[in-house]
Amino acid sequence: MSRVDTPPGSASYILFTVAGTTYALSSGEVRHMEMIEGVTRVPNAPPFIDGVVFSRGQVVPVVNLRVRFGFERAALDLRSRLIVVQSGSRLIGLLVDAAREFVAIPRDAIQPPNDALAGMSGRYVEGIASMGDRLVLILNLERILNFAEVLAVGLAE
Repeated sequence: MSRVDTPPGSASYILFTVAGTTYALSSGEVRHMEMIEGVTRVPNAPPFIDGVVFSRGQVVPVVNLRVRFGFERAALDLRSRLIVVQSGSRLIGLLVDAAREFVAIPRDAIQPPNDALAGMSGRYVEGIASMGDRLVLILNLERILNFAEVLAVGLAE
């Protein structure tokens, strides 16, 4: 995957959209990105796990970020993308509405999230960057992939 030339004092990110909002992940966390046509469902998975796909020779679980963030599901289309990230020794696919932009964001352009974002999906936000006329929510991948609270709720039922 080609990377952006990162000026000193900046970090490179991949930008993507979910439910009309622009998000960013550090490009170092992203292994590759691809179009997605379909997902094979798996039984008894948490609601935000759509199933699995075969990606570059490996079976990869698919986390639907719309559902993970509390938005309604959307049908896959030509803009839908699977962003494959590394979590420990395993690969996980993040299903997003669209993704195609790599950018360098100056570290001083990233502000910590406001306390008002401390709700369920706000805890995934590590910072907010102002880029021209748009705000970009910088995500914490580790928090997105921490499924412990979902498993705890499932065990309590």
